[in-house]
Amino acid sequence: MSKTFLITGVSSGLGRAFAQQALDAGHVVAGTVRNPDQMVGFEALAPGRALGLLLEITDDAAVARVVDDVQARIGPLDVLISNAGYGVEGTVEESSMDDLRRQFDVNVFGTVAAIKAVLPSMRRRRSGHIVTVSSMAGLTALPGVAFYGASKFAVEGITASLAQEVAHLGIHVTSLALGAFRTDWAGRSMTRVPQTITDYDSVFDPIRAARQAKDGNQIGDPVRAAKALLAVLDADKPPVHLVLGTDALNLIEQGRQRLSEDIAAWADLSTSTSYPVGT
Repeated sequence: MSKTFLITGVSSGLGRAFAQQALDAGHVVAGTVRNPDQMVGFEALAPGRALGLLLEITDDAAVARVVDDVQARIGPLDVLISNAGYGVEGTVEESSMDDLRRQFDVNVFGTVAAIKAVLPSMRRRRSGHIVTVSSMAGLTALPGVAFYGASKFAVEGITASLAQEVAHLGIHVTSLALGAFRTDWAGRSMTRVPQTITDYDSVFDPIRAARQAKDGNQIGDPVRAAKALLAVLDADKPPVHLVLGTDALNLIEQGRQRLSEDIAAWADLSTSTSYPVGT
């Protein structure tokens, strides 16, 4: 059965792959872009079923207007894929507070604005699926991308709470924890903070060099990711958290193991802070 999608950030990368696979499957897709040329190019993918919209994701009022416009023009939304985002690469000390605020403006506040805009209609209809695009860096901390990871940790937490709030309303919520996919995330879509403190060079130089070397050679296939997402959207009981990518699965499992070891090693101290039984 055909569904109506809204996907933010469809000009390239995973957003474009999600949109293309949905269109190929016969769905109707409204996609947001940042300039008119991208809008025309997107609509050419499937004339009559691909609707391009201009949107600055950090403008809360504009997000709400776009959602209202889409639903007035093509009907109620069945699926939101909040994909628009970018990454800040740099150590915590070298990255600015403005870097952090901008990272959260786009990745967190933009995502929440889109979620809040679609929820009233989905709630009234007792149906819908909200998908947030997260990262392996949102489920396990990685050096050199602390601000990006923090924004994705926030997305994961918001998604998990939202899923519990709306499950009884027939609304599904899924967060995609993505590994490295062959997109321009590590290229055009990444802001690289200048290195200014030599004390971090021994740790950070290899990280930055490895990421730049992998750009264009990542193991993840965006088309396969998009097909996996469509399978999730068709599932009777879709997951709240979905990890996509061999690298993501391995790194997240390693991170969970480190967390488990810390918890176990300090369990006695953790329990020592409770009042004695009976008091």
